[in-house]
Amino acid sequence: MTQNEKVLAAFEGRVRQLILRFQELKKENEELYRMVDKNEEDIKALQEKLSRNEQDYNALKMARMVEITDGDLQGAKDRLSKLIREVNKCIAVLSDENKK
Repeated sequence: MTQNEKVLAAFEGRVRQLILRFQELKKENEELYRMVDKNEEDIKALQEKLSRNEQDYNALKMARMVEITDGDLQGAKDRLSKLIREVNKCIAVLSDENKK
């Protein structure tokens, strides 16, 4: 075997190693992309569930605030007035932010 043939054989071996390593990395990359996609789906589902739970909580909180117990009509009116004031404050803050 001549010197050129030895160099060429060594080069060919290294190219094969590079190809094999590339294929391994490509498979690993595909698996990682699948994992990322699955995690993004899980995150989206959990965010939707959190949003629903927050809406349910707010609805229950609102119902509790408006609930009239033991004929406490004045107390219920006071709680409702307080809630309306809070909403008005929020609207005012949002209006000020939109003006800026």
